[in-house]
Formats: sequence, C-alpha cells, structure tokens
Amino acid sequence: MTTLARATDALTRDALTVLQPGFAGTTAPDWLLRRLGEGLASVALFGRNVTSPEQVAALTAQLRAEREDVLVAIDEEGGDVTRLEVRTGSSFPGNHALGAVDDVGLTREVAAALGRRLADSGVNFNWAPSADVNSNPDNPVIGVRAFGADTDLVARHTAAYVTGMQSAGVATCTKHFPGHGDTGIDSHHAVPLIDVDADVLAARDLVPFRAAVAAGSRAVMSAHILVPALDPDRPATLSRRILTELLRGELGYDGLIVTDGIEMRAIAGTYGIERGTALAIAAGADAICVGGGLSDEDTVRRLSDALVEAVRSGELPEERLADAAERVRSLSRWTTANRPGARPEDTADGDVGLRAARRALRVTAAADFTPLTGAPYVAAFTPVANIAVGDETPWGVAAELRRLLPGTETDSFNGPDAGAEALAAADGRRVVAVVRDEHRHPWMAAALDTLLAARPDTVVVEMGVPRAEPRGALHLATHGAARVCGLAAAEAVVGTGR
Repeated sequence: MTTLARATDALTRDALTVLQPGFAGTTAPDWLLRRLGEGLASVALFGRNVTSPEQVAALTAQLRAEREDVLVAIDEEGGDVTRLEVRTGSSFPGNHALGAVDDVGLTREVAAALGRRLADSGVNFNWAPSADVNSNPDNPVIGVRAFGADTDLVARHTAAYVTGMQSAGVATCTKHFPGHGDTGIDSHHAVPLIDVDADVLAARDLVPFRAAVAAGSRAVMSAHILVPALDPDRPATLSRRILTELLRGELGYDGLIVTDGIEMRAIAGTYGIERGTALAIAAGADAICVGGGLSDEDTVRRLSDALVEAVRSGELPEERLADAAERVRSLSRWTTANRPGARPEDTADGDVGLRAARRALRVTAAADFTPLTGAPYVAAFTPVANIAVGDETPWGVAAELRRLLPGTETDSFNGPDAGAEALAAADGRRVVAVVRDEHRHPWMAAALDTLLAARPDTVVVEMGVPRAEPRGALHLATHGAARVCGLAAAEAVVGTGR
C-alpha cells in the first residue's frame, strides 16, 4: 500500500470516528455494523430504537460484537426527555423537579440510579445533563429540562448529576454550551439569538459549565445559538471563539466537545449539514451528533466525505480532525475502563425516582378540599410538544388515577374552545385539569378560566414550569411530566401521598 493510500485510509477512519449517527430499527442494520468495522466509533440510540431493556441490551451487545469499545450514546435526561422509557414515561423526575427539591445528594442519587439503568442496557454515553439556566420563562425548548432559573442552584445540581451519572460508568455530556436558557426560539427550527453582555453570560450562563468541568464531565455539547457578545458571526457550534478560545482556553476544558444534532434547522437550514459538519470540527468540536430523521448510510457517507474533502481543500486542518478523532477514542477508552461489572450486591434504592417526584410535588389546597373518592374526568390541555421531548411519550395523571380510581376517563383538548369542550365531555363529573406551562399558553389559561367558573371544585395539575398562580380546589405543581411525577400527583388527588 502506498503512503498516500495509507494516509487516505487514516483520513477516512478519522472522518468516520467523529460521527455519532443514529439508525432505524431495533437491531443494528448491516451498513452500521460494516461502518463500525471501517472506523465508526459511536452509535446513537433514539426512541425509535427502543422497545424494552432486554432489547436494548441485545442491541448494544450486537454493536459490541463488531466493535468492543463503541460509544453507545443516548439522550436520556429523565423527566420529560426519555428514550429508554419512551412509551411509558420516565421512572425518574427531570431536572426541574430535582431543582425544586434542591437536595444535591438526591440529585446525585437519582443520576447514579439512572446511570446504572443505562449501563445495564449497555449504554455508556448520555447526552445529559442540561446545564442551562432557564432565565427566560417563555423558553420553548428548555423549561423543565433545566434545574431552574437560579445560577448557583443550576451549577450545584449540574455538578451533582455529573458525579452521580459517571459513578455508574456512563459518561455525561453537559449541554447546551454556552447556555440555551435565555432563548425564545427553539434551535430545532431556527437560530436563537442571545443578545446580552459578556459579563451577564459569565455571571449567569457559564457558571454551571464551569461547575461541570470541575466535576469532571467527560463531554460537553454545543448549542446552535448566536451569541454576539462572544461571536457576532457564527453560532456556538461553528465558532472557534466559543469552542476553542472560551471552552478550551478560558474554562480549561479538555474533554470531548459534541455538537447538538447537526440536522437541526439552526445549522441545516443555514449552512447545510455537510458544510456545518466541517465548520464545527474546524471550530473545535470533536464529534458530530447526527440524529432526528437522518438515520441512513447515505448521511454517514455524505458527512464523512465532506470532512475528507474539507481536509483536502485546506478548509479543515488534518491535524484538527486527527485530534478530534483521538478525543473520541480517549472517551471510548474511559468508558471501557469504567465499564461496570455485575452488581448482585447492589442495594441502591429502586424507588429513588418516585421518592424524588413526591418530594418535588408542591400542593396548594383550598380549606375545604377533600381527596377524591369517585372516578373523575381528566381533561388534558395539551400543547404541541417540542421536538426534544417528542409526542410519543405519554404524560399526565389519567393512567395513574385510573388505577387508583377505576372508571376514570380522559381526553386531550387544545385551542380556544378547549375549556367548553372539556366541560361538555366531563358531563357533570369532577374534573382534573392537567396543564403544561400554563403561563406560556393563553388558550390554556382561558380554558382553566372557563372550567373554574363553572366548576370551582376542579383539581389543577401543572406539569410544566409552575409560573402561573395556583388555582382550583387543589393545585399540584409536579415540576415535570415524568411518569413518576404523574403518580405522585395522583396519590395527592386521592389522599394517599407519602
């Protein structure tokens, strides 16, 4: 083999190494296994790849039979964003619930338990936690995914989450650098702008990332956001000033830098995925998250070819691509060295998620409220789910109330007539109204106005960020829509909460 051929082979392997693609199906397709043999080092799992813990374990074993040190990544935040329990809802409350409790020991315990669940399924790399400070209450994409709006609270819980998750041998990926909390636009759809002074960013948004770096987070995920105070021209994912000079230089971070999904419109709709991929690596990213609907071999080929061509054209220095690939391999070595063995002696609290959800519940009750004993009608006022959460994961309290109060019925409502429609559907029965971020949806607030005017005994369950004033005969703020949050709320409705 000629020197040129050997160099080309190394270049191609490095280009494959920095990609983190998804795929379709619940078993690994032949093309994916072949690419693992050619240099692909990471595989991403999404809800479409999951049916059960046993199936995921079999799938990850199939991947490791081809490449033992493969990084198996997943977006498992717990709470509203779950992939392992995409069809049932999460057994663990999300960040906002943990922030509401504000017990860093509990956050560490929850993260460790979730990490063990991932490790037992063969997953060793989690695109979590969110370290965003949710400073904009109208944020359409972060919300309950953040620990809260207080910088110091977010910082201490981010560090606790990193420590807990990585104690289980699962690498964390703290996101979305340099902070997605002050946005009013979802970067899945367009490029958000954060137009504040650098001093504000340093004192607010960067603090939790400094805490994550100090806690040893093995990876950090970039945000597709434009922050003119840091770089007026390019979004963070494509910005050398932000990824190399700020994150690596000023914050002293030496781990893996991963992009948010390169197919998101903030990048794909402005630069295109091929050019975006090359620019991201050149800026200092080490790995490219390829998720969403991009789940085929052609996408992997297009992106790896784009990286090779960028090197050959001089746009991407070959040593930068080689450095990025080596950082991926370094994380692979860490996960291999920290792979947990069998844990027959593991006596960790299996109910820690429910215990945390119960502690996060905030109850405001009228003086004459008495727990429900008859089957109610559950009216779920359902907003359009953001893409990160998705619409395939069930949420609410109806399933748990039906178990506790057989005969409970439910339906979803949306739009200007939602309140009247829910009243008619209830047909005189006691109503439990379930909302998600009432403060962000005027139609939802109007629906509650209609319901409460006719039925003051309505129970209101807020499963988003509880910024609206509590109202109803009983108002429950769960701080998230995980399955265990719904269970904790249902227990309170019937008076069996602990």
